[in-house]
Amino acid sequence: MQGNRWYWLPLIVGTLGAVALLVNRGISEHLTPAQTRADALGIILSAVLILTGLLWQNIQPKPSESVELIGSNGLEIHPELPDFLKQELAWCSHTLLTTTPTKTVVIYYRGKTYLRRGILGANPQVQPGGIVQRVLAQKKPVYLVNLNLYPGRVEFDYLPPNTQAVIVQPIGGQGVLVVGAAAPRIYTRQEEGWIAALADKLAVMLAAESEPCVGDGD
Repeated sequence: MQGNRWYWLPLIVGTLGAVALLVNRGISEHLTPAQTRADALGIILSAVLILTGLLWQNIQPKPSESVELIGSNGLEIHPELPDFLKQELAWCSHTLLTTTPTKTVVIYYRGKTYLRRGILGANPQVQPGGIVQRVLAQKKPVYLVNLNLYPGRVEFDYLPPNTQAVIVQPIGGQGVLVVGAAAPRIYTRQEEGWIAALADKLAVMLAAESEPCVGDGD
């Protein structure tokens, strides 16, 4: 808020300058050519200042409005995973929650919900909908900058119901890393890259783990 005051400065100065010129011209009984030229120059300068202030206001990025996600804070890891894998998943999810705007993390791999952490949704199990299936098939991430605008948001019932932004990041071709935030359009390019890097790390780590290490039951 402190920095925003500077954006009002040219607008205020330009408006005051224009008003002062108009008042001065109104009370002047005799106008000389020099005064006319000076008034014209002053009006131009005031107009430039006003336009500059308006442009600065439009260029200034507005912070996204954050909401308080509905749900309880928790950590759920598939009980049949080996301990070292639980530790790695816990580390990755903790990193996402502490270094990005992420408020909820879900890791879905080989048809199983490996992890949920942060603010938890009502459904403890991931049922892949159209968006997740597309990410699995194409192996390309999807960033839903404002989840409320997407009809397909109903598939994310394992996230808090008022999640504002979601990134579905592929984990190889076997799973997805789903992260959710409390504000729309909140993730930067750098944060998207960091999420992708962690998903790549998960892909290598999980691919090295043989399938029989996780039982068929959830």
